[in-house]
Amino acid sequence: MRLLAFETSAKAASVALFQDDALLGEQYQNTGLTHSQTLLVMAQALLSQCSCTPEDVEAVAVAGGPGSFTGVRIGMAAAKGFAWGRELPLYSVSTLEAMARGLGLPQGIVCPVMDARRSQVYNAIFRIENGTCTRLREDRAIALEALGAELASLSQPVYLVGDGSRLCYQTLSPAIANLVMPPEFRMHQRAVGVGLAAWEQYRAGAPASAAGAVPNYLRPSQAERERNEKLQKSKE
Repeated sequence: MRLLAFETSAKAASVALFQDDALLGEQYQNTGLTHSQTLLVMAQALLSQCSCTPEDVEAVAVAGGPGSFTGVRIGMAAAKGFAWGRELPLYSVSTLEAMARGLGLPQGIVCPVMDARRSQVYNAIFRIENGTCTRLREDRAIALEALGAELASLSQPVYLVGDGSRLCYQTLSPAIANLVMPPEFRMHQRAVGVGLAAWEQYRAGAPASAAGAVPNYLRPSQAERERNEKLQKSKE
């Protein structure tokens, strides 16, 4: 199965092309340009470099959240648009699971963290054993203090990954000595992890369709929160 994966959940954008679980190529950009400017251009360039056309793609994958509300929407729209016309399967994967798989750790505890603002991070925790990724915590928005309390109970090294790694490390490492900070080039979300997570869904026989793919934001957007606050005040 030839699969094209999109990742736009944070500042960096990337696309990756797989043949089954083997990576054929990747395009990555972290220049501050908007994803709407770069994503499809990168996808087109990647396919061309791999001597492929859009007709050669057999499935699509996307980071479905959590993450930047705008970023997740852009990635989801691009993936749906690519998949819908030819009725290709579309795998929407957890951004956090994709980060854990994309780190490439052969063994250990992986703690994906994305800055969710308001003193919280988007987070999940995974154990990697002999290349097998096992989820220990569901995707969630959690306060750094509460996450620190959980991580403090772990005796083995905890490998951070994601754009919240630096915030997490600076805040928690004075009290938690077993946190491991990733190098900069490994820190950010990448489409490689999205493709690997999608391949696991495919092997498990998970349903995949453009119609069924929806973003998972984990919490309401600022506009939704403000609207709900106004509605609540109007009822008082």
